[in-house]
Formats: sequence, structure tokens, C-alpha cells
Amino acid sequence: MKLKLHWQILIAFFVAILFGLLLTEYVKYVTWLGDLFLRALKMVIIPLVFSSIVSGVTNIGGGKNLGRLGIKTIIYYIGTSTLAILTGLFFVNILKPGVGADLGFTKEVEGLAAASESFGTTLLNIIPVNIFQSFTEMNMLQIIFFAILFGFFISQTETKYQTALIDFFNSVFEVIMKLTMFIIKFTPLGIFGIVSGIVAEQAGNPSALMDIVGRLSIYMAAVISALIIHSAVTLPLIVKIIGRVNPIKHLKAMTTPLLTAFSTASSNATLPLTMEAVEKNSGVSNKITSFTLPLGATINMDGTALYECVAAIFIAQAYGIELTIVQQIIVVITALLASIGAAGIPMAGLVMMSIVLTAVGLPLEGVGLILAVDRLLDMFRTTVNVWSDSCGAVVIAKTEGETLNVE
Repeated sequence: MKLKLHWQILIAFFVAILFGLLLTEYVKYVTWLGDLFLRALKMVIIPLVFSSIVSGVTNIGGGKNLGRLGIKTIIYYIGTSTLAILTGLFFVNILKPGVGADLGFTKEVEGLAAASESFGTTLLNIIPVNIFQSFTEMNMLQIIFFAILFGFFISQTETKYQTALIDFFNSVFEVIMKLTMFIIKFTPLGIFGIVSGIVAEQAGNPSALMDIVGRLSIYMAAVISALIIHSAVTLPLIVKIIGRVNPIKHLKAMTTPLLTAFSTASSNATLPLTMEAVEKNSGVSNKITSFTLPLGATINMDGTALYECVAAIFIAQAYGIELTIVQQIIVVITALLASIGAAGIPMAGLVMMSIVLTAVGLPLEGVGLILAVDRLLDMFRTTVNVWSDSCGAVVIAKTEGETLNVE
């Protein structure tokens, strides 16, 4: 029986630790696996982000579908995602899971000088002077900004051009997805190369390895605590205050899709169940659910955006780098914008994490450490994603004057 990918990654992680400890002198023969994997990942980041965001924005439908309902939906999704990221930011700065964990990452990190500009300069620099230069320099904020604009204005062109461009970018996205899925299959080997190299560097200091394990548990606590606060406090308050709906009744109505989301770790797989529960149990009309929920599965990823923010700052802390307020704001903006195109991406956590790390100039090697616990955290963050989508549908339905079963 073939093991699922997350089990393969977990096994690779522990085998790499043993290999790095017991066969330290041979580690130099396998570290190239990690280098090759990271190079392949970097190769697809730009085309994947650009095609996924252009495709996602054009599929929303541009100005025609962004009427009153569309504007309400997008305000809700951007608002809740931002609140989720800020919650994560609070917990990772309070618990500081990476601080004091000497992971041997003492090399100079490239790109942080560029990321330490003032906030005003950062905002100005979001607009690219030369988009091809942005591509080659992997300037993620500029690429995401251009992709959103490009996708929006595709929807403003004549129908014949619009159809051709939408089909083209959907096709490009599908091709890049196939390539990404191919690279993802080699994740266990990549993790083996990365982690064995890290462990070998620390082989003479067993206490440092125990510190890594301890810090990962604090990191998990930071992510899960932030997710619980967002899903159990922030979202119910929005439902109660803005939607004027009983959040407990709505939670009971959503039991089946939430349990499914937790067990499958897939919001797309849960979407049919979410739509049925929101319509039949909570009483939201099909007009609302058919627009807000599929859109939410595409661009509303509260849990994922929160996780990316915490993970990026954990990795920065592990490298002994104190991110400034501006750099942390860049993490927030990148996590928010990157989440627009993350839904269709397999193992979105890995790809989005690469985008966020690239935006603030942090090396991708740190991804190898956090992927070991990614599956468990994925279950939690997917549940939060689905819960937020359903809360959005209820709130928007109430603002449209609907009478619901969960009032």
C-alpha cells in the first residue's frame, strides 16, 4: 500500500534526523537532494503565482460580478484574513517560538536590506517599474500587484479577447499545476536532504537538537492558539454583532462540513457539504451560497494566511533575525495577497510559505523544519478556512435582508 505524502514527509524527517546523527560524514552526499528540491520549487514560484492570481481574478468575473454582493463578500474575506494574520502575528511575537533555538543558521541572509525600507517606500515599490525585472528579482509584492491588475483588466476587454486570455491563463495555470504536483512528489527526498544537513551541523550538540524539537512544539502551540482565538472569538463576534445571528446555532448547523474539513484537510473537497449545510441547516439562500462559498474557497483562507505569517516569523527567529515592524507588515501583506491564488495549489502551505519567505528575503531552507508538523496544522487551518467561509455567507445573507434558521 502506497503511503500518503504527509506520512512520507514525516518518515523522511525522522530518517533524516537519524541519518544526520549517525552517519554525519556521509551527509554531504545527500544534501544535494535538498538543494535540487529548493531550486525546483523556486523555478515554479513565479509562473505559479502569476498564473494562479490572474486566473483567480478573471474567474471572479471582474466588474460585472463585483456588484454590491461581490464588494460585500470581498470586504468580508479581506477583513477576516487580515484579522487572522494579525492574531497570528500577536501570538508569534508573544511566544517567540524560534528565539533561542540555535539552528546553526548563522549565514548572512540576502535580501533583508531591501526589506528594511520605510513603510511608505515599501508601498510605493509595490508598483513595478519593469515587470520583467520584478520577475527576475522575484519581487513577490510587485508580481502579485501586477497579476491582480492584469487579471482585473482582462475582464474589462471585449468578449473575444477576454475569452482567449482567460482560456490562456487557465491553461497556463493547469500546466504549471501539473509541474508543481510533479515537484511536490519529491518533497520527502528534498526534506531528507535539507533536514539531514541541518542535523549534521548540530551533531556535536545534542541539546541543540532537543531545542529544535521543543521549539517546534511551541511553534505548533502558537499556530493552534491563534487559530482557536480567531475561530472561537473573532468570527463568532462578527457573526453576532454584524450578522445578528446566534454563532452557536450556526456552529451546530456546520458540524458535518467542519469535521470533514478537519479529516480531509481540503476546503475544496468539503465545498459541496459546506454549501448544503449553509443552505439547508443555516437557511441561507442559494443566490448567496452559490456566489460567496465557491469564491471563499478560492480567496478566503484565514487559517492558511495566519499559519504562513506565524511560520515565516518563526523561521526568521530561528535564523536569529529580528524582523522590523515594516518587514512584519510585508509578511502580512504578502500572506494576504498570496492567499488569493493559493486555493487550487496542491500542498498550498509549502508554496505559499515559499512566496512569503521570498518577499522578505529569508532562505527557503527553514521550510524543511516546519513541514514535519504541517499535516496536523493543515487540518486545523483548513477547518478555520471552511468555518470562516460559512460565517461570511451567513453575515452577507443577513445584510441582504434574509431570514435565517440560526437567528
